[in-house]
Amino acid sequence: MMEAFESVHRLLQQGLEQGAYPSAAAAVGVGPELYFKRTYGACDTHTLFDLASVTKILSPTMIALRFLEEGRLHLTDAVEDFFPDAPEDKRKITVEQLMTHTGGIGDHFYFSDYTDDPEDAVKVILGHPLEQPPGGEPIYTCLGYILLGKILEQTGGAPLDILAREHVFAPLGMKRTGYHPEGETAPTELDPKTGRPTQGIVGDRNARFLGGISGNAGVFSDLEDMIVFAKMLACGGRRPDGTEQIARETLNAAIVNRTPDSKGEFRGLGFHLAGSPGSFLGEMGKRAYGHTGHTGTSIAIDPETGLWVVLLTNRVCPTRANTKWFALRPMIHNAAVRSISMLAEAPAL
Repeated sequence: MMEAFESVHRLLQQGLEQGAYPSAAAAVGVGPELYFKRTYGACDTHTLFDLASVTKILSPTMIALRFLEEGRLHLTDAVEDFFPDAPEDKRKITVEQLMTHTGGIGDHFYFSDYTDDPEDAVKVILGHPLEQPPGGEPIYTCLGYILLGKILEQTGGAPLDILAREHVFAPLGMKRTGYHPEGETAPTELDPKTGRPTQGIVGDRNARFLGGISGNAGVFSDLEDMIVFAKMLACGGRRPDGTEQIARETLNAAIVNRTPDSKGEFRGLGFHLAGSPGSFLGEMGKRAYGHTGHTGTSIAIDPETGLWVVLLTNRVCPTRANTKWFALRPMIHNAAVRSISMLAEAPAL
């Protein structure tokens, strides 16, 4: 254990001992360098975690950024361009508004309350009343990202899992990341039918209704692959071999604050940005960005220092009522910030 990151280790060990999660896998680095990697509880670096909403940036956000670069998609493209029968109040919702959660679409409802057919998902979303007119205050919405995923499937001519594999996971060499996991997975919430923890099945109910492949959730990954993804972001969109995953200019455009007047949260294209009240990013810097997942997963990047932090936990096992992790996570980010001042004396792993 590197002395520089002893405070990070202590906090993660504390989380395990105090019941914030039964398993955790964590890594910290700067740019292409890895300085801290450790697991806690019943997991190792190859254990697959249900990423929950971190899916939003690994799959649809990264696919959309690639399509924007290629000119196959535009931020000004509207719902009506893909779904001509959309109701009038939703026809002008743009791709940018879907990616910044400003389309006015509500946070959440269950598809199963409205239909038995997963093919009806778009119709159900578009048929539901908006919470507010498009272009207003961000409303974090899984439904909007499900809709974005359907738009990307139309644009790319393939299901979302195939698009994610071809455009994101395979080019980055993320061999164990994807929808429908194969391998050991960290347990999550108790199955109400069996009373046993769920494993290998996405916890999000709507993503499960859609067959486990969705724009809002469904991707599983392990620490090793998430380190690759974090390094790519911290290196301005560069893959491990130095080639471009996305252009630096594209990534910079994605982390611009596109909701500067928000009273609740600041949003880029897919990414949560520093400065929001109670941000999970802690003291990682004014331009830091990332995303969290309901299951207790997160990724955080500071483009100014190159610092990145990957935290994978199954804090929802055995119940989502366990919220101890939420206070601990920004403390770990703060400890990582303090640790990088000692890096001159700490060789990379």
